[in-house]
Amino acid sequence: MAVITIDGKKLEVPEDKNVLDCALENGIYIPHLCHHKDLNPLGSCRMCIVKVEGQEELTTSCTLKAKDGMVIQTKTPEIDRLRMLALELLLAGHPEDCSTCPKYGNCELQMLIQYIGPKTGRLKLRTKGFKEQKDNPLILHDMNRCVLCGRCVRACNELRGVKVLQYQKKEMETYVGTLHDKLLKDADCRFCGACVEVCPTGTIRDKIMNSEVKKEDAAVPCRHACPAHTDIPRYIRHVKNGEYDEAAAVIREKVPFPRALGYICTHVCELECKRKEVNEAMSIRDIKRYAADHDTGSCWKGKGKQLADTGKKVCVAGAGPAGLTAAYYLRKQGHAVTIKEALPTAGGMMAYGIPAYRLPREIIAEEVKVIEDQGVQIEVNTKVEKPIDLLKEYDAVLMTIGGHKGVRLPMEGSELEGVILNADFLRNASMGKDTGIGKRIIVLGGGNVAFDCARTAKRLGAKEIHLACLEAREAMTADNEEIEQAQEEGIFVHPAQTFERITGKDHVTGVDFMNVKSFTFDENRRAVIEKEEGSEHHIEGDTVIFAVGQRPDISEKAGLELGRGNSIAVKDISSNKAASVEGIFAAGDAIYGTKSVIMAIQSGREAASEIDRYLGGDGDISETLAPVQDADSYIGQCPGFGYLEKKHTQTDAPEKRSDHFNLYDHGICDSDICAEASRCLQCDLRLKISGPRLWGDFAESKEA
Repeated sequence: MAVITIDGKKLEVPEDKNVLDCALENGIYIPHLCHHKDLNPLGSCRMCIVKVEGQEELTTSCTLKAKDGMVIQTKTPEIDRLRMLALELLLAGHPEDCSTCPKYGNCELQMLIQYIGPKTGRLKLRTKGFKEQKDNPLILHDMNRCVLCGRCVRACNELRGVKVLQYQKKEMETYVGTLHDKLLKDADCRFCGACVEVCPTGTIRDKIMNSEVKKEDAAVPCRHACPAHTDIPRYIRHVKNGEYDEAAAVIREKVPFPRALGYICTHVCELECKRKEVNEAMSIRDIKRYAADHDTGSCWKGKGKQLADTGKKVCVAGAGPAGLTAAYYLRKQGHAVTIKEALPTAGGMMAYGIPAYRLPREIIAEEVKVIEDQGVQIEVNTKVEKPIDLLKEYDAVLMTIGGHKGVRLPMEGSELEGVILNADFLRNASMGKDTGIGKRIIVLGGGNVAFDCARTAKRLGAKEIHLACLEAREAMTADNEEIEQAQEEGIFVHPAQTFERITGKDHVTGVDFMNVKSFTFDENRRAVIEKEEGSEHHIEGDTVIFAVGQRPDISEKAGLELGRGNSIAVKDISSNKAASVEGIFAAGDAIYGTKSVIMAIQSGREAASEIDRYLGGDGDISETLAPVQDADSYIGQCPGFGYLEKKHTQTDAPEKRSDHFNLYDHGICDSDICAEASRCLQCDLRLKISGPRLWGDFAESKEA
């Protein structure tokens, strides 16, 4: 250690550490621009010059090594004069009007100008004349605003090791760019965002950045989009390194069903994946599946949180993903938990709504067993009719009864024999019971459940299957892969159709349709449909399956206030899941309608936290299962990175998969998984880059 004096203040600092960082870390502001805490010092901007006692020349404090006994001055008339000159040299080639810059109000150069003072106007301004580069994905370059601080070059070369950005020359102007001015994708940029993060001006900026959310959420949109906020980049890195146990443990920190989600998650994370702007989004769900399928449990089995018993008892009505999740975390908080499930096995819609060809039943059983092993008691074939009565035995009750009741549209012919509801059909098919379908099926609906019905009917032997919905093809809510695979299996898909009437006298004979010209919703969320005149047409069939929604199987007799769509009314879906009766809570599809397994899991987590607080706990259900990962910021070069193709799962051919309920999608193969994980931009590394240290922050700390 060395003792140095800066502006009369004695500091004990590490020997040979640069004086600028020593000063900043001890609350002494020295102006700087080219310097950044995470980058090697350059000293080119000359803003951080200081006077060292005993030395004639002024020196840059970012390159000055601390030595015992040093006495340093950061502000003298000569220093002020030279800083002003250096600033004016920087500004000579910088646009004079800052108000048009997207970084206005959040610019380090602007803050520096405010600190040093207004320009004297001694130097003539010049226009660089660079064309703003807008053709790169994710990143905008405007070299007219560049002050050649070199931060981006050092971040790309030294911090990341990608080595794409270098100093280039155009006539008399030096600028930062790629060799031969190639597009970043063609220059093998890895789009990590480090250059954007360290740029002190509006020169290098994000092309897409959601300003309405916190920076860490905008920077890592996949993690933010996941309802459970699973740390996606972290587990993808583990998979890339062949560390599948660690990857699965990362996933289990947020969800108790990693394998099930790996097969059936709606993967909204992929819709927000930044990689899609470069070429194709990451196969996040399939990477999760691979990790979970290859997990031995070494990182999490027997190692998670389990608090001491509290003596409190909770009853959960419904063993679907929301109920099982809530029960799991409530047990970990020390409460005794019993689940009462109306059906013969646990799993809810995972077991009775999602067909086995998508989610094998042994996977559900395996993950339910983990919850039972935690100490949760599950009573099957036990329907909760009056939750209020349970309060005599339990300290809290959670209603997670899901949406097991199909919706029958009030249209002509809807009561005819041969009309079936989606939930009943899928449940009977799952249980091996007679479904009552014929040979010519018409499914009404355009979501994933509708396609589950259509593809299940195909596997049950139906000869002709039509699926029709109001939405246009591009607006259908089902996943594209579901639609495409259904069509491959011979199912006829009819988007943009109105359901005029179901025909037949005693039994269904078909459905009359009209083409939809436009379909929107008004301000009250009522459908506004414009039909195409003269487009009436008929499709013959002996079975109609309504797949237009589901709702909870509950009535007013349960003693709880109900809301829209027969949902259980709670005080606030996101933050207060208390029902109308003290001590009773609700979560999952029962409060917001049919959504997804991952949303139900998150709702169950939130309910567990709320109930724990209600019972006297702190509500903190978080836990760390995977080893702490120190991700290497030096990601290095990867030739052709921007063009790396997405790896797809191996699926059986349509003719080999459509007559049985065996798994047909076998996931990403062993030889492809590392390559797919390697496509990740590792957006979270950007959050590890230190933020700027501005003089305003130091002024605030002094005032405090």
